[in-house]
Amino acid sequence: MQSWLEKAWQQGHPLLWLLLPLQWLFIAISGLRRWLFASGIKPSITLPVPVVVVGNISVGGNGKTPVVLYLVELLRQQGYRPGIISRGYGGDNSAHPMLVNGDSDARLCGDEPKLLAQRSGVPLAVGSDRIAAAELLLATDMVDIIVSDDGMQHYRLGRTLEVAVIDGQRRFGNGHRLPMGPLREPVSRLQQCDLLICNGGEPQADEFLMTLEPAPWQRVDGSGAAAPQGELVAMAGIGHPPRFFATISELGLNPVASHGFADHQPYSLDMLAPLAKPQQALLMTEKDAVKCRDFALANWYYLPVSANLGARFDSRFITLLKEKLHGV
Repeated sequence: MQSWLEKAWQQGHPLLWLLLPLQWLFIAISGLRRWLFASGIKPSITLPVPVVVVGNISVGGNGKTPVVLYLVELLRQQGYRPGIISRGYGGDNSAHPMLVNGDSDARLCGDEPKLLAQRSGVPLAVGSDRIAAAELLLATDMVDIIVSDDGMQHYRLGRTLEVAVIDGQRRFGNGHRLPMGPLREPVSRLQQCDLLICNGGEPQADEFLMTLEPAPWQRVDGSGAAAPQGELVAMAGIGHPPRFFATISELGLNPVASHGFADHQPYSLDMLAPLAKPQQALLMTEKDAVKCRDFALANWYYLPVSANLGARFDSRFITLLKEKLHGV
């Protein structure tokens, strides 16, 4: 379910030291790039609306998608008209930038953007050039604040607030930079972020704890809510599949088999149908389900989850945003 490298980042392995020269190269290149933006040699683009970046300093699924959805709803409650921009991983780059809605083809826009569009109902644009995606979004005249799904290292995009999401279980692995460890940037980078969110585990003193609240199981074919019946088989193609398997275990479900796939893995009926017999139920994440609805079988189910960050986080986020906007 996890690659050898992912396990080594968490558990350690002497062969990782062979990657030390590549780590030095990564540090040099990423450090130079950041310095070019910090010094103004490469300019950051300030958009005409506030930008909230939700990102992380490590690779793998840290839980950014539920945070983006949470912030969008919080901003709506405050009277803002939020929109979302995303890189569109897993989509067709030749089609980007593009606007995305709940009916968009995940093969073009990517799985996470389609999920975000379906769940949020707000305007969304994808593109590797986040400035171009943001301009496409702003051209709709429906947005007065942008939430960027990932993009903390996309320094060309100016930002009003940075929100970093930390995996509370894996934290920062062995503390090394890519590829010797899971870190895109050093842990010290978090000191420059406005808010830190700990997804599960034990939050540090300066972190807000995020819990994920499961909703009722849904049939992947779109026919509504239904409880899985019979023997269970689990699958997940996300940044960290064991997180999903742990979630369903916490719900008291014990699959007879669990299958982990690569993040943004494209699926087909021929690929997934053999995983579960007709009398079994195949369980998957909502992110997987958006790619499977058109060919889903009746015994396939997905679990929607929503973030809960609490009133203290809400108050702090809104206060910081207003301070940044009004120069307090």
